[in-house]
Amino acid sequence: MRKLCLLLLLGILPGRTFLSDACTNLIVGKAASADGSVICTYNCDTFGDTGWLTYSPAGAHAPGEKIAIRSFWHPEGIRGYVDQVAFTYSVIGYMNEKQLTILETTFGGREELVDPEGILDYDNVMQLALQRCTTAREAILEMGRLMDEYGYCSSGETFSVCDKDEAWMMDVIGKGPGRKGTVWVAVRIPDDCISAHANQSRIRKFPQARKLDKKKGIYEVAGECMYSAEVISFAREMGFYDGPDADFSFRDAYCPIDFVGMRLCEPRVWSIFRHHTDPAYMDSFMPYLNGQFDVCDELPLWIKPDKPLTLQDVMADMRDHYEGTPLDMTADVSAGPWSSPYRPRAKGFTSDGKQYFRERPISTQQAGFSVVAQMRSWLPDEVGGVYWFNCDEPSAIAYVPVYCCLRSVPDAFQGRYNRNGVFDERGAFWLCNWVANMVYPRWSAMVGDLVSAREELETVFQNGQPGIEAEARSLTPEERVAYLEGKTFAFTEQMMSRWKTLAHHLIVKYNDQPGAWDQPFYDAVVRDTGTRYLVPGQQ
Repeated sequence: MRKLCLLLLLGILPGRTFLSDACTNLIVGKAASADGSVICTYNCDTFGDTGWLTYSPAGAHAPGEKIAIRSFWHPEGIRGYVDQVAFTYSVIGYMNEKQLTILETTFGGREELVDPEGILDYDNVMQLALQRCTTAREAILEMGRLMDEYGYCSSGETFSVCDKDEAWMMDVIGKGPGRKGTVWVAVRIPDDCISAHANQSRIRKFPQARKLDKKKGIYEVAGECMYSAEVISFAREMGFYDGPDADFSFRDAYCPIDFVGMRLCEPRVWSIFRHHTDPAYMDSFMPYLNGQFDVCDELPLWIKPDKPLTLQDVMADMRDHYEGTPLDMTADVSAGPWSSPYRPRAKGFTSDGKQYFRERPISTQQAGFSVVAQMRSWLPDEVGGVYWFNCDEPSAIAYVPVYCCLRSVPDAFQGRYNRNGVFDERGAFWLCNWVANMVYPRWSAMVGDLVSAREELETVFQNGQPGIEAEARSLTPEERVAYLEGKTFAFTEQMMSRWKTLAHHLIVKYNDQPGAWDQPFYDAVVRDTGTRYLVPGQQ
């Protein structure tokens, strides 16, 4: 799905702008998951755009063949051409047939480092690497090479680059107009740890090598870190850093922290970590979340969870609204009569001439689609790579298992049924949004029905996987593809049928707003109106 997580410039606070359309990734090492999977996730949050599932086929290519590079946002124009390779792998969404997965969040960083003349945007880079590579390490090197050779036109980006054995995080930013290429650093997430990123550069200090690998053109600390040759020297040249190499921080040089960038981004990482370690430990970072950078100015890059994460745990993480934390979005009067964790689109507001912000949770209504990518080394690739997917935001959907070996896309996930501004109940985006937008305004009253349908479907899908996988393993590779494609299509149809039934159920059950408001809202009404609605004779 080629989407840009655009930056909405609200101009509410000085410094960095509010990231209203933005994304969240969680990364789980294979020893940190309950079954040995490498897992990474993606909420693609983009107001005003729909979600669907893309596919590119595998293929052999002739010598000298060129690829026309188009921007997703301006497909009518060709930015330039890239040399094709002899063979490309098939890609479904952002996972290829070898289980390699590349996901992203945009951190923006220093605006002067955007090169508008670069041929490749971040989506182009991701797709090209997925078509050409089989491992995370190969993909990181190929992404760096492509950006250096053809130029990079996007702003600062963090990539989750994962295969069936390893998980990596890669921070990238350009060199500005007239300077082709990027500076970047990639670190491997320890197998027994989890990490996350959410529109804020997260890599600060990193392991450093003594010598440049001239063949690769990078520095590499084996198994731990890779980084571009100029990542430190370029920062010195630009005046972003003047200390010793050993103390260099990518984030501080290329994406300096400020309150706006931190508060709408880092709490999402904090909340994920809080689910999987001592909450009191994570709450010790509240000064950072409150902008007290002199007390604390970072979160851990990764943590070792208190127990391995299940697939259900990861899906729950992506549905988080800070419930039960100091940032709980359901716990004050702004949650409305039905304790909704959703807010109108603007991320800030004014009152009495003062400027205020709203929290920005992991699960938010502007998501075009959500993904939980599962990669398993002990299974054949056709079986091991599962791209749990659906359109719209994760709280309002059931994740559908999409196998990485697919050779076509289920109708409900195709772009033709999920067009901007054209409602079509054959499209998953529009059907899921229909349900979600009935539930949002009356959250506490209606969400139970949505959750029941969601859990019903996901239980069926997840409980059925062992039998499906056992059957698939008994087949030839060609037979596996047909079998797993059939299962994916059937699951998608099952989801669409259940969601249409849910939509009809909700409009009938909750027609004309039956039921009471939540008590905190009644109390807030009394505080605001005094005795206006008091029944006479009350003490």
